Amino acid sequence: MSSIKGKNWLVFFLFLFAGIVLGGFLGDWLGSYDALKWLAYGKTFGIQTVTLNLSIIQLTFGFQISINLASILGMCLAIFIYRKI
Repeated sequence: MSSIKGKNWLVFFLFLFAGIVLGGFLGDWLGSYDALKWLAYGKTFGIQTVTLNLSIIQLTFGFQISINLASILGMCLAIFIYRKI
């Protein structure tokens, strides 16, 4: 069984990101079916938007993450696949 220590961290984060994104998409898509509605259950959290008005330019900063159960399953699957290769 290999560990994450000896492998490339960039590849690990790419696998992790892909698992979260694909799991989130699948959760939203499959959540429209009654039997799989539990996959779309999730929470959204982040920080409020902050606007900086400099007369010439207006900048708005904010951060929000929406996680559902399918994205967590996708993350776990990505870690499992990464450890197997």
